[in-house]
Amino acid sequence: MLKTPAELFLERMPFFWARVLAARLHPDDWAFWESSVQQALKGEGLCPPPDFVFRALELCPPDAVKAVVLGQDPYHGPGQACGLAFSVQGGQALPPSLRNILKELRRDLPDAFSDPLSGNALGDLTPWARSGVLLINTHWSTAPGRALAHAHWKWERLTDAVLAFLMDDPSPKVFLGWGQPAQARIDRYNPLGHPVLRASHPSPLSAHRGFLGCGHFSEANRLLEARGVSPVVWTL
Repeated sequence: MLKTPAELFLERMPFFWARVLAARLHPDDWAFWESSVQQALKGEGLCPPPDFVFRALELCPPDAVKAVVLGQDPYHGPGQACGLAFSVQGGQALPPSLRNILKELRRDLPDAFSDPLSGNALGDLTPWARSGVLLINTHWSTAPGRALAHAHWKWERLTDAVLAFLMDDPSPKVFLGWGQPAQARIDRYNPLGHPVLRASHPSPLSAHRGFLGCGHFSEANRLLEARGVSPVVWTL
């Protein structure tokens, strides 16, 4: 028996996330995304590659989430996007926002680095994801060379479903809202009052307005430990 487009799309997602999200979205949403992905793969392509679209979910199961970082759009440069917000694949130069994130991490938690901040190796934030940091973008894909190319795909419905599930879950966690768009999306629904840390976006255009010096890495761990949860290992 042939599977429906909705079923095919859900199979792209890790089972443990598909199970908790399936009921929060209409099958037409899943079918639309599957059709959109298929069309993109026949045309200009997809950033990140299709096997990486849900990498953030693969690396961080629902019951492992301690902190949530919400970005906007995947990187669209060659070989950059890896399915984790703000992160790049190994061997890639550090984008400006990521460089500021690492600059603040070094200021806030100097022991998080074994070497001075230089080179490309630090751009891969996979260790954070494995330590319980869910690094997701509002839009889960874009087209190569074109920012926000898939904004019309209504990816934000999936993002909101992920955030709503986590907000409904009483397990202690911290949300890091970097920039007004991320803060507004996180603030849409928080019935249990999970803590939200706020700062400007780490972009060079706004990092000096509050991101640099925010201390979110150590503050997130303080909040987690106060609630009896082991801290995130921010080491890279």
